[in-house]
This record gives sequence, structure tokens and C-alpha cells, in this order.
Amino acid sequence: MTATAQTLRPPSRTLMFLEGRAIHEFGAFLGALPLLSLAPPGDGHPVLVLPGLVASDVSTRALRAFLTSKGYAVSGWRQGRNYGLREGVQDAMVDLVEELSDKHGRKISLVGWSLGGLYARQLAKMMPERVRQVITLGSPFAGDPRSTNAWRVYEWASGRKADEVDPRFGGELAVPPPVPTTAIFSRTDGVCAWQGCMEKSGAQTESIEVESSHCGMGHHPAAVYAVADRLAQKDGQWQPFDRSGWRSVVYPDPHR
Repeated sequence: MTATAQTLRPPSRTLMFLEGRAIHEFGAFLGALPLLSLAPPGDGHPVLVLPGLVASDVSTRALRAFLTSKGYAVSGWRQGRNYGLREGVQDAMVDLVEELSDKHGRKISLVGWSLGGLYARQLAKMMPERVRQVITLGSPFAGDPRSTNAWRVYEWASGRKADEVDPRFGGELAVPPPVPTTAIFSRTDGVCAWQGCMEKSGAQTESIEVESSHCGMGHHPAAVYAVADRLAQKDGQWQPFDRSGWRSVVYPDPHR
């Protein structure tokens, strides 16, 4: 664990209180659908969307419906509520990645919200030959588990310690997967310290900043557009997110 990870503090109570704006962000998503329709179309490859802690596929329905409308073969994780890495959860996700990849005869993209993003990263490390790219939404992979306001909920729900690492599930969280990886984060996240949700910049790794709540990130218009933009890249031709033109207003430099 790095010194930075050790010193990260959870978001303030004020930011936690402001998570209620997730409801308004969903309204903004509905209102922005005409503009979001201008996002580049997909190529039909399979996309698996993984929900956050104590959430289910219901929470990702809007995002999945939008991605389906763009032409992707989209699937939820099919395991009900996400209560952490309980017995059988890891095996079920591995089986699902294999099923979707085999069914479509193509590599699969993994999109994970919060805890779901941690799963996505680890699955990609275990199965890089089946994974096309990883996109995380407010996922605290680079910080101490206690730099979030949800670690006690995780321990209650999963029955595991927040800092417990299963070496059989992809190894160290902060190490990026060996596939193109995009981390979407918000400095106004009220659940996870935003610094722990950023990816190191590299040949196939990047971070994209949006101004969103944590609980609304999966349907925030800017985040949804960024997901669609990243998924639309041709396999093997990944390039960092383009912030030129109007995008520079919506998507600031994450390292500013």
C-alpha cells in the first residue's frame, strides 16, 4: 500500500449529503438522451455491466438500455444484489465472461460501477485473452478501502474485512489490467475519495473526470457519453480520450 493510499480520507459529510443529487442526475440523463444519441455507434461486441455495492442490475438498467440502443450486446451481471465476494460470486462472473465471449465469438468489454469496477479490473487480469477493455465508474482501486464511506457496509454485507485481498482474484487492485483501461471519477464523489478512483496515465490507461455524484455516475450524461465513446473504439486501436473542442469544457484535465 502506498503512502498516498494510506493518507486518503473519505469524502466529507457535506459531499455525502449531496449524493441526493443522483436523482436529479437521472432526470438530466433522460433530458440529454437526444444529445447522447450523437455518441458514436457500437460495433455489436459484448459488454458486461457490473453494479456497485448492495446494488443490482436494476441500478444499471438505464446505462445498459442506452448501450444496447447504440448497438452493443449488453448484459447485466445476473447475480441479484452485489453483496461483495461471497462464496460463488467470483466463479459466476468468470463463467459469465466466458459465456458472453464464446457466444459472440469476440472479446468482451467490462464496465463496472464502484465495487463492480474493482471486479472488472480483476477479471481482466485473470482473463486478458477474453477482455477487450475495462471502464470503471467511481471505483476506489487505488486507495485504502477505508478511504470510502462504504467500507463498513461492505464488511457487513460480505462478511469479509474491507482490506482483505484474495490473491486468486487478480492480485493487487491498484495494478492496472493488461488491457486498455479507463477510470471515470468525480472530485465531488460523496462515497469514495476521488484520488483513489484515478488510473495512472500510460500507453493504454487513462482517467476521465466528470462532475457527478457517486450514486448517479452510472447515469450521469457526461459519464454515459464517455463510456459510449470509449466502447466505440476499434479493437486493437485504443487511443486516449480526446478532450479537444467542446469536450474541454465538459471534461477537464484530470491531472490539473
